[in-house]
Amino acid sequence: MSQESDTTRQGTSEITAAILIIGDEILSGRTKDKNIGAIADVLTEIGIDLREVRIVPDVKEEIVAALNALRARYTYLFTSGGIGPTHDDITADSVAEAFGVGIDVDERARAMLLERHRPEDLNEARLRMARIPHGADLIANPISKAPGFRIGNVHVMAGVPQIMNAMLDEIRPTLASNAPVISETIEAGAIPEGNFAGALGGIAAAHGGVSIGSYPSMTPEGFRNRIVVRGRDAEAVAAARAAIEAMLAGLSG
Repeated sequence: MSQESDTTRQGTSEITAAILIIGDEILSGRTKDKNIGAIADVLTEIGIDLREVRIVPDVKEEIVAALNALRARYTYLFTSGGIGPTHDDITADSVAEAFGVGIDVDERARAMLLERHRPEDLNEARLRMARIPHGADLIANPISKAPGFRIGNVHVMAGVPQIMNAMLDEIRPTLASNAPVISETIEAGAIPEGNFAGALGGIAAAHGGVSIGSYPSMTPEGFRNRIVVRGRDAEAVAAARAAIEAMLAGLSG
């Protein structure tokens, strides 16, 4: 099994999400993304299943295509990047095109910018950050004041991690969610995956209400393996864990 594969992903969840990261700098490696993990952590905490992540360049056609594909497929879409003051910040325009609505300077957003900037300093570049698609709600930005926005099921946030996290805190209370996922980790020690893959597959088939993943790694002490059981039913998770522990005990013996 691969390091990041699950033995099984059975069952479906009502509330799902995708993340769309926008920016040439991410794809080139110049900027190392920190937002995917941060968003994923929050979604896991509140019980929303993250199903897909995409990264696209600063190209309007590609942003629009990804937006329309992901917002149609999942309950929520969270975007990060491309809402700053420079010429390549085209996320807001791309969202407006995807939804088929107009875009212009939003007076609510202008007022937010005036909390940080003097009126004479709101030049054309800064006002780009106040251009909001028609019909969108604003997402407050307590750090630099330039807002994100929400339209339909799409939440558009900044790329700067500190600001993105602040925006995520703002929208978190508004999100519907499933029951939180329970996660249990079983240490498999140095037992190779090949020794238990077949048995683990049988356990996964017998415990369809949970997902079971095997995750090997190299540590300073050498090879180690962990098996993770995830699910929303505590009894089902506990039963699967007990079966895995019994299986590992048999192999160790």
